[in-house]
Amino acid sequence: MKFSGTERYVATDDLQMAVNAAITLQRPLLVKGEPGTGKTMLAEELADALGKPLLRWHVKSTTKAQQGLYEYDAVSRLRDSQLGDDRVHDIANYIRKGMLWQAFEADEQVVLLIDEIDKADIEFPNDLLTELDKMEFDVYETGERVAAKQRPIVIITSNNEKELPDAFLRRCFFHYIAFPDKDTLQSIVDVHFPEIEQKLVREALEIFFRLRDVPGLKKKPSTSELIDWLKLLLADRIPSDVLAEQDPSSAMPPLYGALLKNEQDVHMLQRLAFMTRRGAR
Repeated sequence: MKFSGTERYVATDDLQMAVNAAITLQRPLLVKGEPGTGKTMLAEELADALGKPLLRWHVKSTTKAQQGLYEYDAVSRLRDSQLGDDRVHDIANYIRKGMLWQAFEADEQVVLLIDEIDKADIEFPNDLLTELDKMEFDVYETGERVAAKQRPIVIITSNNEKELPDAFLRRCFFHYIAFPDKDTLQSIVDVHFPEIEQKLVREALEIFFRLRDVPGLKKKPSTSELIDWLKLLLADRIPSDVLAEQDPSSAMPPLYGALLKNEQDVHMLQRLAFMTRRGAR
């Protein structure tokens, strides 16, 4: 059972090695990298490649680790007791299974995605140490112990917004998805647009990397934004000559809203273009 990418996902040799090593070691794979480099998509494509179900746990700033195990709805039970509902006599009726519980009780091995773990409170990773290590937990309300029938393949993503605890890191296999070089990006574009004009791709990549090299950008354009930009260029039927003939001093590429995502970067590039034109006079 080896992962080597899919028809829709270009995985570098290093990424393939990391995924397969994590599977062999039966440890969670912690994937970091710039937003838009395909961290979430990795879990989706891994599940597809291995023919396994995918469970997604999208972490928010308010997410607690307990929610991944289960939640006990005491309020509903109190209400039902006041209404004389017979369901109240079985506490299991008020326990909602979280994603970890669903992954543990699955009859076949699943891929479990814990997405953007760094969004949650700093204690969130520590609260999952035992469950991810031992692959079991107790349901205190019922006295039940839930143990994994099949150890899930766990993919954990982080945008590096905050540091993760050392104790948590020790239990993971780590991989940083470096931003793709031009050849890898070319391969990614070919996967998404197999019939695209190659001259358009070359000119688009030239502008794209030129944008990323601008010092001081608050948010550099990512792989996913490049794909969106190319999709718009094709939809508007903008020829490659328009990109090829663009004056580098103009700074702003056509349909730049797909690449630049905040006003500070737009204003900065506009000022740079103005200063460049002024200096050329």
